[in-house]
Amino acid sequence: GVSPVSPIHVYTPREVYGTVGSRVTLSCSFWSSEWVSDDISITWHFQAEGSRDAISIFHYAQGQPYIDDVGSFKERMEWAGNPRRRDGSIVIHSLEPTDNGTFTCDVKNPP
Repeated sequence: GVSPVSPIHVYTPREVYGTVGSRVTLSCSFWSSEWVSDDISITWHFQAEGSRDAISIFHYAQGQPYIDDVGSFKERMEWAGNPRRRDGSIVIHSLEPTDNGTFTCDVKNPP
């Protein structure tokens, strides 16, 4: 049989501004009619301005945050979320001009 699928609604601010050298919180909240399972995963992607490719910069799975070992964010990122509170936010420290681009928060909550 086919298992029913319930949508997860993910909310992020449309634009976030920061100054070079400061820190910024990238908020990601989500809502699901289902309870938050232990298998929940949250992935953040970054697409630099003018680039066609998005790279994975952060992953939360099995109750643990993982900062991807690629890109310029790996030493400057901090997990600020709490999936039990439906929060998948991250913080980026020491902002650089090259951080300008599109950040995407992807949440999966398997049954």
